[in-house]
Amino acid sequence: MGTDVRAGVVRPAVDVRAGVVRPAVDVRVGVVRAVRVELGGGLLGEWQERNRRATIPHAIAELRKAGNVDNLRRLIDPLVGPYRGRYPFLDTDLYKTLEGLAYELGRDDPPAGARAFFDEVVGLLEQAQAPDGYLNSYFQDPDQPKQPWSDLGWGHELYNLGHLIQAAVAANRQLSDSRLLTIARRFADLVVRRYGPDGEEIVDGHPEVEMALVELYRETGEAGYLTQARLFVDRRGQGKLEHTIFPGEYFQDHVPFRELPSVTGHAVRMAYLAAGATDVYLETGDTTLLTALERLWDDMVATKLYLTGGLGSRHSDEAIGDRYELPSERAYAETCAAIATMQWAWRMFLATGKARYVDVYETVLYNAYAVGLSADGKAFFYDNPLQRRPDHEQRSGAEAGGEPLRRAWFGCPCCPPNIIRWMSELQDHVAAHTADTLYVGLYTDAQIATPDVAATVATSYPWDGAVTITITKAPTTPHVIALRLPSWSTDAHLTITHPETTPVGPGAVCGTAVGDVEVLWGEGARGVDGVVVEGGWLVVRRGFVAGDVLRLTLPMGVRAHGVHPYVDAARGAIAVARGPLVYCVEQQDVAAAVDDLVLGPRAVQEAAVRRQDDHVVLELTAGVAPPPPPELYPVLTDPPKDTTSGQAVRDRAVGQNPPLDRAVGQNPPLDRLDGSAAGRVAAVFVPYFVWGNRQARAMRVWLRIERDER
Repeated sequence: MGTDVRAGVVRPAVDVRAGVVRPAVDVRVGVVRAVRVELGGGLLGEWQERNRRATIPHAIAELRKAGNVDNLRRLIDPLVGPYRGRYPFLDTDLYKTLEGLAYELGRDDPPAGARAFFDEVVGLLEQAQAPDGYLNSYFQDPDQPKQPWSDLGWGHELYNLGHLIQAAVAANRQLSDSRLLTIARRFADLVVRRYGPDGEEIVDGHPEVEMALVELYRETGEAGYLTQARLFVDRRGQGKLEHTIFPGEYFQDHVPFRELPSVTGHAVRMAYLAAGATDVYLETGDTTLLTALERLWDDMVATKLYLTGGLGSRHSDEAIGDRYELPSERAYAETCAAIATMQWAWRMFLATGKARYVDVYETVLYNAYAVGLSADGKAFFYDNPLQRRPDHEQRSGAEAGGEPLRRAWFGCPCCPPNIIRWMSELQDHVAAHTADTLYVGLYTDAQIATPDVAATVATSYPWDGAVTITITKAPTTPHVIALRLPSWSTDAHLTITHPETTPVGPGAVCGTAVGDVEVLWGEGARGVDGVVVEGGWLVVRRGFVAGDVLRLTLPMGVRAHGVHPYVDAARGAIAVARGPLVYCVEQQDVAAAVDDLVLGPRAVQEAAVRRQDDHVVLELTAGVAPPPPPELYPVLTDPPKDTTSGQAVRDRAVGQNPPLDRAVGQNPPLDRLDGSAAGRVAAVFVPYFVWGNRQARAMRVWLRIERDER
């Protein structure tokens, strides 16, 4: 295989060489053009600090305790003990952790024990790898009855390889450490020999390796890896995989990828496959893939994505479910599916330049992804429902017993290490660029730099919508800065200030206003030449100079969301959001039962916004519905009448449930069934991602909408 490894340059997780937008252009010509983003003290930076301080040390301890490290050591020393764990893919939990560690070891003040753990695991992998390049602690274990490559549907060997590659690429890019890359390439070369154009035509039961192989191609220049990724995408749905336990839809293998009518099957598999197919498009320009990807994405967002950005409605097979099948209390919305959806979203943005993909990315980030980790960084949700009933007993994940909310670890611990690596890479998904345009997609405290332009971003987003961007380095020619106008925003305001050496007036800050732009929803920008709205971006083209200040204001009104009438589980309900954050109410924050709360749009609009601890809460007044009738299925029609006497037929004894001696026309009282309010109560709504950090009590995102709101 080729040896064109681009070491020595810190580059992002998705280092595309093509596409409409790219976080970095091809640096092999000797000119580094990468966007460099360093997070500051905002929410995302705080999350990364928590990851370093708490989550990574916790995960290292849990991986040791669970046996993941010893499973590798056993291949070198059989006296270590038997393979520990139920699953053949537990190596991936090490790989995902190593990927996150590669980023953290490249920063100041890395996590405690990170370097020793990284070197230990890499050393074990070097020793455990088979002479032909194969590497899997489960299938290489001498006591396992299954042989390598004997169970592609459930063995996850290529899924393992995918995560190994991604860890290896991260280590090479962030640390200039090629040890993992050497290991990964040996394994990848084996796969190309065995399953490449001249090999056996197979696919893996769990997509993931596709996007990893494309990234390995980007890192090494070896075209065989890109070819292999394309083959795996093209072979799916061609009868190359034996389906057991679940049908072909579960594996996205019932029809060719380009013919999929909708996102389907196992949610993580689907989003990983789509992300890999997007990568293949980015490098090959195969428009048939892009056409399918855009259609699948649009259908997912319109019919299968939760308000929180969660994907997957079924526990039984961790599947996406039918269109509009979006139950709240049984939402699976696996944390890994949230990460996979963000991976797909970011690649679609790079492929098209469209802000709507970053909109979804942001929704997932602040809701479906963030909720998966506890406030202290040491406990996790596997599935992420939008409702918890008062008598709920089920724990997160498949294990019995344990804590009723988040767990310290899982028997299938795919989500915690996935959270770690994604948290370490958040800065790679803040900004991107083309030759003359810097795209700022996420708003957070950060330093952003390209070879042409650099800026400091200061903001308290997502708690408020004020964003200040100060140019610290300017290009010699006119440049473009594109600022995303979030889909939730209905108006925006931008001022551009040019620096001066003396204050403009007594007590004034230095600076002269050179631009004042008003942006209205559905309309263009008005006020300054060179500022336009294009496809969800506020595009500013000018000759920037160091010291220029762009102040973007995105008003964050509290808003109420309804639901499509086909979503039976939430029909007639209302949800609350502010900015990119979905809110919920926990039983701790309201005196009435959350199941009895009713809420109207006016009450939402009148909500008070208050800073509490490290987040923003909403204070509002909700209605309390009258006590519901005891019948599970009350009769809505009047009792039948005798056609001769006109009297109500009483063929059941008085006193039965329901009582039939009620006056005709009062069976049942409708104000006890619909959204009418009998009283009112103060309620505090918290961001969805912070729920479940107190005692386990009821929670709701969707409430009954109040009828005849006062």
